[in-house]
Amino acid sequence: MGLDTIIALDLGKFKSVACLMNAGTRRHSFETLDTTPQRLHDLFVAHHTSEGDDPSSRTLVVIECCDAAGWVHDLARSLGLRCAVANANHEAWRWNKVKRKTDRDDALKLARMALNDELPTVHVPAPPVRQRRRLILHRRSLVARRTQCKNAIRSIFSQQGLSHELPRGSKAWTKPGLEQLAAAARPLDQCAIDDLWRGRLHLELALLEVLHAQILATERKLDELARDDAQVKLLETVPGVGTRLAETVVVCLDDPHRFQSAAEVGSYAGLVPKQMESGTMRRVGRITRRGSTLLRGMLVEVAWMVWRHNAWAKSFVARISRGMRLRKKIAIVALARKLLVILWAMLRDNVPWRESKLPALPDDEVVCVT
Repeated sequence: MGLDTIIALDLGKFKSVACLMNAGTRRHSFETLDTTPQRLHDLFVAHHTSEGDDPSSRTLVVIECCDAAGWVHDLARSLGLRCAVANANHEAWRWNKVKRKTDRDDALKLARMALNDELPTVHVPAPPVRQRRRLILHRRSLVARRTQCKNAIRSIFSQQGLSHELPRGSKAWTKPGLEQLAAAARPLDQCAIDDLWRGRLHLELALLEVLHAQILATERKLDELARDDAQVKLLETVPGVGTRLAETVVVCLDDPHRFQSAAEVGSYAGLVPKQMESGTMRRVGRITRRGSTLLRGMLVEVAWMVWRHNAWAKSFVARISRGMRLRKKIAIVALARKLLVILWAMLRDNVPWRESKLPALPDDEVVCVT
């Protein structure tokens, strides 16, 4: 690896522990420091080394994937240091049957795995991509909170035995439905002991209004970013694929050329089955569910829409489900993986949707939309 020094950091919210290891002698020392940009900058500068006129760094910074990993990675790269971000969900990083686990142990393990070239790493997108991904995640969080709020309102009516008075389905959240709910609500400070449920309803309706406004503001900003993104426009040529899924695929995959095959893309989203082998026994289980939860969730949701709007998708689901109702959800998850592979191929080859060539492709081949 051409290394002199490894700086392995166990990052904390306020304090971090650095393991400084000499790559030649394997000797190491520890240093505790504040988790601030200035303090880490001073640490990196003090241990930055290069060989002669070669600008490439001979110091490697190793950190674990966490909330602070992004700006620490950017800081190290801005100083010309190599930086590796460890995948904390990988089996190689798991701590099993240990009697001691401290911050120093974490930092030392990072340094040793990096030195032995056994460290499982993750891809770190550029700062603008990370910011956009976090906004997409924030919108999804707001939608989840809005759903919780709606469920709380239904629960209030159910507790009072008034479920029959609440409009069913989505009608409760239309303008007439919300007016009916507002008529039953009352400010909490005006409620007697027997009418406290009306005050709770008033609070939930106010929260629902705020969440709805925040979701609209977030979506306006995302739409503004999507209008100038050629990759999003490219993916939107697939019938059933809208802006929300297209932008999610673009920011999660980032560089489509970093994946070598369809299997890697499916594994990245956790949409490949678990494999268990022992001797002559070989079993295939449920999907791994590893990787990006945001990407996997969006793909499965949109797969239902794609199934309704695409003839090839209907044929694919019918073939996987074998006409069995209990296998339909399994087929939809398989369709989500197929859809991801298709979208990845479109980004990799920079070609729009061409439905006519897709049905003839075998399911086990790498999909290439060319």
